[in-house]
Amino acid sequence: MTPRTRATLIRVLPALLLVCLAVAGPWLAPQAIDAPVTAPYGEPGADAVLGGDQLGRDVLTRLLAGGRELVLSSLLVAVLVTGSAAVLGAIGALRPRVGRLVERAADVLMLLPAVLGILLVTLSWPDGGRLAVIGAAVLLGVPYAVRLAAGAAAPVAATGYVEAAAAGGERLWHLVLREVLPNLRATLLALFGLRFVAAVYLVATAGFLQVGPQPPAADWALMIRENSSGILLNPWAVVAPSLAIGLLALSVNLAAAALAPQTGRKAVTVL
Repeated sequence: MTPRTRATLIRVLPALLLVCLAVAGPWLAPQAIDAPVTAPYGEPGADAVLGGDQLGRDVLTRLLAGGRELVLSSLLVAVLVTGSAAVLGAIGALRPRVGRLVERAADVLMLLPAVLGILLVTLSWPDGGRLAVIGAAVLLGVPYAVRLAAGAAAPVAATGYVEAAAAGGERLWHLVLREVLPNLRATLLALFGLRFVAAVYLVATAGFLQVGPQPPAADWALMIRENSSGILLNPWAVVAPSLAIGLLALSVNLAAAALAPQTGRKAVTVL
């Protein structure tokens, strides 16, 4: 194993472990997620390693069970936003008129505050639940991402091999998928990491505002909201989900940066 491969693995492994733990967490929970096992805000003990929440439910159990939906929703949002922005940015770079329309639409959507956008989408779709939150996060994420993708695609679209392919009669989708996007791997991986962090923030904000998952569901953001009044009685009920959200976003962002191809120049030894 080369030093570079080892360094990449070290940066990717924490994200992989956290994502796997969050997805498998409900199967690892030691207690029922809605069964009281201690007094409200009970201190850590044998029956509850991290103590109890506002209803005496095991904090560790709810912590393990509360990450799956957040992780899967954030991953889906990051994939949809990055994919949509990559395609729109590449099309805009290849077709300047379309690019100007996309940029103007992105400018308008960027004026919408994130919290207001979440409330508008979720309250206008009261039965949407998690799907409404994902839709709001995608709608709010694409305008920022498409700007970055379009800026990275513009110099690629102006290169000689893309112009030669266009002059040879290749269709637009061939130029986008075969000529432009493969040369944006580093940018798109970095963009994916950033959009995942933003998605975690937006999905967690929706949970905190109770416009996504509803009690008694186990959700990290909902745990923070429900137990904030008792933080002095059992800090773990708030600190544990807060740390989980922060570590998840940080580790996935570092993993995406580590997996991005290195585009810098390599030193050449002169013989």
